[in-house]
Amino acid sequence: MKNFLLLICVCVFAAPVFAQEAAPPKKLRVLLVTGEDYPGHLWRDVCPLIRNNLNLNKDIDCRLTDDLEILAADVIFDYDVLVCYFKNYSPLKRDAAAKKNLAAFVENGGGLALLHFTCGAFEDWAEYEKLAGRVWNPKLRGHDPYGKFTVNYTDKEHPITKDLSDFETPDELYTCLKASEVPIHVLAESTSKVDGKRYPMAFTLQYGKGKVFHTTLGHDVKSITPDFDTLLYRAVLWLGKR
Repeated sequence: MKNFLLLICVCVFAAPVFAQEAAPPKKLRVLLVTGEDYPGHLWRDVCPLIRNNLNLNKDIDCRLTDDLEILAADVIFDYDVLVCYFKNYSPLKRDAAAKKNLAAFVENGGGLALLHFTCGAFEDWAEYEKLAGRVWNPKLRGHDPYGKFTVNYTDKEHPITKDLSDFETPDELYTCLKASEVPIHVLAESTSKVDGKRYPMAFTLQYGKGKVFHTTLGHDVKSITPDFDTLLYRAVLWLGKR
């Protein structure tokens, strides 16, 4: 009888302990937005690969859309991080709403990652320079010829780049970013084989309550290397406040 009562007491007092076990953290909700670009940028091949590689990480749930008009819809506010890979050459159908939503998403605390030629998106929108930090200047030389070059991390203490090693990648070394007074924090640079100058390959900035990660890397499938994947994964975690 005593053993039976002891068993009841153990069960009663132990139950709250089990009930208080912490639930596993929710996955970061990430939306990869694409659908239009320069013809030489094969987004139909690149973006599914980026999505699939991000989803190899158990703490990320990345969805892919090729409808740029989604930026004008309130559904983007259901996500923690937006990853953009596009260059729209003409205004969207709901252009004003898309611009307003994108700015509000980041300003209110959302994370934004801009990849490759997304630096050239929204050419007619002055506020985009504040969002992107640096934007495409069509009057400048676009990039070095496609080929291998080394990406050097300039800040190895930042949460995105901590303990990462410099790496070689086959890509386009962009030299076309417009000078700006928008403050950015450069994470990585590369040296042009054409003019010998150093150019930013990845940087971050603050926009309102939100954070932005911008990299000009990611030209084609060959450019989506394990080093690129690690850099973007770390960036998404940082953008999602993980």
